[in-house]
Amino acid sequence: MDESSPTQPVRPTQPVRPSRPVHLLHTAAALRDLPRGTGARAVIMTMGALHEGHATLIRAARRRVGGQGQVVVTVFVNPLQFGAGEDLDRYPRTLDADTELAAAAGADVVFAPSVDEVYPGGEPQIRITAGPMGTLLEGASRPGHFDGVLTVVAKLLHLTAPDIAFFGQKDAQQLAVITRMAADLNFPVEVVGVPTVREEDGLALSSRNRYLSVLERRTALALSAALFAARDRLAAEEALRARAASTGHPAQDRAAALAALGEDRAAADAHAVAYAAAGPPHGPSVARAAARAVLDDATRLDPPLTLDYLALVDPSDFTEIPDAYEGEAILAVAAKVGTTRLIDNIRLVFGAGRTAPAAAHQGGTLTDAATSDAATSDAATADGPAAAAPATPPTTPQGPLGATR
Repeated sequence: MDESSPTQPVRPTQPVRPSRPVHLLHTAAALRDLPRGTGARAVIMTMGALHEGHATLIRAARRRVGGQGQVVVTVFVNPLQFGAGEDLDRYPRTLDADTELAAAAGADVVFAPSVDEVYPGGEPQIRITAGPMGTLLEGASRPGHFDGVLTVVAKLLHLTAPDIAFFGQKDAQQLAVITRMAADLNFPVEVVGVPTVREEDGLALSSRNRYLSVLERRTALALSAALFAARDRLAAEEALRARAASTGHPAQDRAAALAALGEDRAAADAHAVAYAAAGPPHGPSVARAAARAVLDDATRLDPPLTLDYLALVDPSDFTEIPDAYEGEAILAVAAKVGTTRLIDNIRLVFGAGRTAPAAAHQGGTLTDAATSDAATSDAATADGPAAAAPATPPTTPQGPLGATR
């Protein structure tokens, strides 16, 4: 749930369908009285000020539930998520524009309750705590934030009673704590993570991007460039290990012989393959180093990037992974450029030939959207409109500081 200020919606690359009829409801009673239809109900929770990132979630939900299902978008500015210095009263309320965007993306219902409807007795005395996971990374920077998120998500799950809930992978820690809450407290809902939507230059789509000047945006590109550098460096190491396994681990004397013949590039390649075969995988340390090199360069730009954290974590509990780790991990970064704080992350898999493990839990389950919106056909009902941007940019174009993106 994004509580930052809005941006202008990113123009979709595909024509947007005419808006479907949408019900704007303000009470839980009205939502309960609305016929659900014969399909599943999906919910997308927002704080309003909707943009193309939200539209991507709505389209993913529309595809999933099909023409017989129901897509509900909640618009509620949650006071429990605002800490000291975060001005709740100044947060934009753009319900008319939000309803229009939601309808165009395929929503059936916009549920916009008042604070009294969600918290009828005032601020709740009983709240859900995010536990140890809620004190790390974003939780360390914003104490109590995830407790407020989980409390309102739990209430909205009760009020909307969905079968499926969609959240963006850009807010990876938020997605993780919500998934854990659903599992630990046996919520009968499937939690689906939708890939991050990126702008053409690789910057993760966020309503905070509008506050970046031209020069600040150049610096901000270091966040995605660092993540992609780690991904590409890891892929290169895995490729070397695969080659070493298939060629019988070429010895160092082969590299020395090639060097004596003046075959410098071939010798360097042989050295690299031999190094990859010589010991255990170095994936986590290699990924961290590649990302940090890009971020260190960005601290010397004008304006500079001020790093909050770079963390390579286990997606199940957001603790740092060891260098010998194999399996899925999340490389997460947060930094300030000027006065704007930005976050981003990428999923990595360590261990050649391994596939990312499916995260499934009793009660709540976490699944990933099968494809990014941009790769999905524009079917009329089950698939819905195509999205604006790919979840992962190509590796060929160059990002800032010489890193591929």
